[in-house]
Amino acid sequence: MEFGTYGSYYDVPEGVDIRGRYDAEFAKILTKDALKFVVELQREFRNHIKYALERRREAKRRYNEGALPGFDPATRYIREQEWVCAPVPPAAADRKVEITGPVERKMIINALNSGAKVFMADFEDALSPSWENVMRGQVNLKDAVDGTISFHDKVRNRVYKLNDDTAKLFVRPRGWHLPEAHIFIDGEPATGCLVDFGLFFYHNHSEFRRTQGAGFGPFFYLPKMEHSREAKIWNSVFEKAENVAGIERGSIRATVLIETLPAVFQMNEILYELKEHSVGLNCGRWDYIFSYVKTFQAHPDRLLPDRVQVGMTQNFMKSYSDLLIRTCHRRGVHAMGGMAAQIPIKEDPVANELALELVRKDKLREVNAGHDGTWAAHPALIPACMEVFNNKMSNAPNQIHTNRREDAANITEQDLLQVPRGGRTMEGLRLNTRVGIQYVAAWLTGSGSVPLYNLMEDAATAEISRVQNWQWLKYGVEVNGDEVGVKVNRELFGRVVEEEMGRIEKEVGTEKFRKGMYKEACKIFTRQCTSPILDDFLTLDAYNYIVLHHPKESSKL
Repeated sequence: MEFGTYGSYYDVPEGVDIRGRYDAEFAKILTKDALKFVVELQREFRNHIKYALERRREAKRRYNEGALPGFDPATRYIREQEWVCAPVPPAAADRKVEITGPVERKMIINALNSGAKVFMADFEDALSPSWENVMRGQVNLKDAVDGTISFHDKVRNRVYKLNDDTAKLFVRPRGWHLPEAHIFIDGEPATGCLVDFGLFFYHNHSEFRRTQGAGFGPFFYLPKMEHSREAKIWNSVFEKAENVAGIERGSIRATVLIETLPAVFQMNEILYELKEHSVGLNCGRWDYIFSYVKTFQAHPDRLLPDRVQVGMTQNFMKSYSDLLIRTCHRRGVHAMGGMAAQIPIKEDPVANELALELVRKDKLREVNAGHDGTWAAHPALIPACMEVFNNKMSNAPNQIHTNRREDAANITEQDLLQVPRGGRTMEGLRLNTRVGIQYVAAWLTGSGSVPLYNLMEDAATAEISRVQNWQWLKYGVEVNGDEVGVKVNRELFGRVVEEEMGRIEKEVGTEKFRKGMYKEACKIFTRQCTSPILDDFLTLDAYNYIVLHHPKESSKL
């Protein structure tokens, strides 16, 4: 079929140029009125967003010159005053177990039917944001909110539909830094998160509030924030959306992921900016580890050990979790725990039970610390997680008012920045390389949520792998363990990459290896690890490989 000029089949408002493929289903989402709403958001907030991103770059320059992140003296009054966020809506009170996953059709149905209290549908780290994935995700979510979603799995010859009782839907848009390069507004790519939020809100706010939110909603998760000024922009976006829709102020609610090191010093300030729209904070622990390395990329005295050794019992991680709980409960909102990434090991019942026991221990630590709920990557983990939280909390929906964690008020900047203990090994370097390449290969072929070595991995794991390799290479780290005295350098890394590519080919099989984008992924990952300047995000570079413009260019490489 021949295409005309860009966007010739989409009815677009002035200033909008849609460069993604036309699809009749997508056109039901990309209506002129929905696009007008996205355009209003883009025009009103783009300069605020650009300023916030410039301030991030300034902060990075300071850290690279030796400064450390810390509590801002200018906002001490916000931290010290007594104030609370708006009361938690009844529809979002019980969040003991939340399941997360990409906005893929079968995933959405299974997650909503999983028995979890909440499903976080992800446009961010669990999604490869191709035009097809992003737009089909919007179609899928609209069908889910309308209650009409179904999926016919031809391989299993099974039809999936929603149960009567489903999880509450939260949606995670992309971070501020990611563009949507298939939609241009006034000659520049739209901001990815404004596209994700704007289209979802426009089409679903009314039905969501009626069927799921009991008069509140929609509900969101907000990623990758580094400073309260970014929360302030989101708050303004929410107010604008409420005004346009004619719904009460404070209807929209959001949980912010505390997944960057600078943000841990801004938790009170972030909640303060979102006071009317907040339903808490979440420990995004994998991204938090990635952010620790990235923040201290120029600090050779702050090198991390192998990532498998950086658990929640390390002082800087425990302090982060404890302070988050204390801050949230003091302000009257949820303190959500971290991800259990394990997936069932069907072929090995003993290993499977050991993995489940690790999950139970982790969740017991969280609920005893005071977390109000937790994350699971797979439906099979939900019963075990739910049992741990129910045993501690019985019939209470949360611990906001019963576990205040006053003892965590004394946590210091030093606690939050303490360098974790542990060794750096060749196996750590190899695992980083193997996982990083396989994740990027999957991402390039459309999958952002990837099962690897009995864990469900998303972009955060690949980011840790990448920045840790980069830092070890930059500082010529000496590995310990079996190969004492070996220093990580370009030559050693080149050999590791070659050997791990051979191992990946053996593990996945020659045919899949040949058809997959493993060689392209290897080039991208290796370039990122060996680059003189550390890229802020792996996905920003890799995104250029999945942008597909129609019809004037076949691809943008």
